[in-house]
Amino acid sequence: MVHVEFFNQGGRLSGFCCQGHSGYAEASADIVCAAVTTAVRMAECTINDVCGSRAKTRVSEEEARISLRLPAQCDEEETVQAVLTGLMLTLCQLRDEYPEYLEVMEV
Repeated sequence: MVHVEFFNQGGRLSGFCCQGHSGYAEASADIVCAAVTTAVRMAECTINDVCGSRAKTRVSEEEARISLRLPAQCDEEETVQAVLTGLMLTLCQLRDEYPEYLEVMEV
């Protein structure tokens, strides 16, 4: 199962951690993992490369894990919050379609 946690600090999404494999299908045919990976990569690229937010991103291939933490302040705060909210909504929709393969929490 893929586990995703979104970090909420006083009403501000400050990042996320995504870890695990869905187990929906074999690695090369797993549409759940592919959808999650694509959404997470798009969000990370938009936050760091488009918005220039310099979020701290850590990737562990061995643990199938990616985490992103925003700095205390972002120049494009409104846009970054919209991207994180969009990612959370996208992953929640996927969770609703594949509840046994994806867990999404806000902590």
